[in-house]
Amino acid sequence: MNELQDVVNAFGPAYLKQHKLPLHQLKALTAIENCRTANLGGHMDECDECGHIHISYNSCRNRHCPKCQKLASERWIEQRKELLLPVQYFHTVFTLPGLLKPLTRYNQKTIYGLLFRAASQTLLELARDPKYLGAEIGFTAVLHTWGQNLTDHPHLHCIVPGGGLCATGKWTDAKKNFFIPVKVLSRKFKGKFLAYLREASEAGELTFGSDRHQHEQRADFNCLLNQLYDLEWVVFCKESFKNANSVIEYLGRYTHRVAISNHRIKSIRNGHVSFEWKDRIHNNQTKLMTLTGPEFLRRFLLHILPGRFMKIRHYGLLSNRNHVKVKRCQVLLKCLTRLAANTNTNTREFLLRRLGIDIEQCPCCGSGKMIRRRKFNYQARHLLQ
Repeated sequence: MNELQDVVNAFGPAYLKQHKLPLHQLKALTAIENCRTANLGGHMDECDECGHIHISYNSCRNRHCPKCQKLASERWIEQRKELLLPVQYFHTVFTLPGLLKPLTRYNQKTIYGLLFRAASQTLLELARDPKYLGAEIGFTAVLHTWGQNLTDHPHLHCIVPGGGLCATGKWTDAKKNFFIPVKVLSRKFKGKFLAYLREASEAGELTFGSDRHQHEQRADFNCLLNQLYDLEWVVFCKESFKNANSVIEYLGRYTHRVAISNHRIKSIRNGHVSFEWKDRIHNNQTKLMTLTGPEFLRRFLLHILPGRFMKIRHYGLLSNRNHVKVKRCQVLLKCLTRLAANTNTNTREFLLRRLGIDIEQCPCCGSGKMIRRRKFNYQARHLLQ
């Protein structure tokens, strides 16, 4: 099977000779290149009954590596289950206009931060308005930066419980449909984002990617703002979820998704990479796209997030400092849950409990136990070598 790692190995060295990458992109490519190879070290296990020997290599654990997201996703799902509420949940998506793409490429951390800030303040403020709900809500927001064809398409997935805690301390249920009209959300979101963007520009926090004089950059920026004000911004509300458990399972897939999964890469030959993508415009038809190796890497690198940038954030009732309020809501809704099973258990215990997989069971005889016999040292190599 073709993997992203194969693409990096095939085209990475030549790409790096022609392009100077920022450190966070270089770290991600190096991690993907070395993931589950002898370069990261590993260990040898032997069955205590049949003598079967199995060698495992360490994973890179980089959040952009498609091989390393399953365990992280499952742990996240289990941790969040203790904060579930027995109400309907809504899925709202905030998308940045395409006109912002050039500016975003030079200012990823700033623009993505403003996206989180504008979307979260939009939801929190409108929910507190008595005209819509008149309560404090909570929600989880997850940043995705890509479209199916790997172009830049920054958007924020927000999972919002259908209700909130009102000023009197009682729970208020939302209507069957999302409690805030989409047009209201869109206009509020646009206004907040552009106001924050203007503030960032005035504070000197934006880079325009050129050496032109400041007054020329300012004129271009003001022209961009005017164009953005004239657009209708896209906020999309999907159908509500049937139950709380389906919310977490669904969100768990979103939180740890990377720009492209290995199963979508179909071939690597003659200097080109072919991969499957869904054409949203034409009824989600599955199509095959072929790019040159360097162009594929260029598109993938667009989605390597800046170091330490948090792509999953919790707001309102679901923020880390408000867990007491969540428990209050659970009491009001008569669904107080016990704390989730200890998620700090070792990997073997967690996989056995969560997925029914016993990694110590011999894959050959099925009855023996795999015993650690030897460890291999870490000897990572880098694409620059």
